[in-house]
Amino acid sequence: MLTFVSMRDIHSDLQILKVTRQNTINLIKAHHLDQLNEIPSGFSNNLIWNFGHVIVTMQLLVYGLSGIKMYTDKELVKSYRKGTKPTRKVHQNEVDELIHLALSTVSDLEKDYKEELFQEFKIYTTSYNITLTNVVEAIKFNNVHEAMHFGTCLAIKKFI
Repeated sequence: MLTFVSMRDIHSDLQILKVTRQNTINLIKAHHLDQLNEIPSGFSNNLIWNFGHVIVTMQLLVYGLSGIKMYTDKELVKSYRKGTKPTRKVHQNEVDELIHLALSTVSDLEKDYKEELFQEFKIYTTSYNITLTNVVEAIKFNNVHEAMHFGTCLAIKKFI
């Protein structure tokens, strides 16, 4: 059984996640579909892939490693997990779904954490070379990961 950090102690981590997600949503909403799908020269992905990737990665790190059913479906995971790249144009309905998931999965995480749903965790070393041993470390690392991809989105924005 995992030892839980109180909601008060993890509150700032969840706030960082909420703000980062909202900043990314604002960036996504400020661009039209062609811009979201454009892969600028020198990049291997685009704005919408980075957005989908952070949503899927949070699910894999927090829920997948805890052995809990994720809120994202298998097709989204296949499209946006680590090691993937954009292979098709994303349509508006998928953009809308990702925006919805970006917000709902943060609320779900907060609710699930309060309910102490995370009882197990499979130790995992990230490609960033950080070893995660529990769900709190996964949440904290996820914030670093999301900030890194938000920075990538800001860089891509300059070239589209």
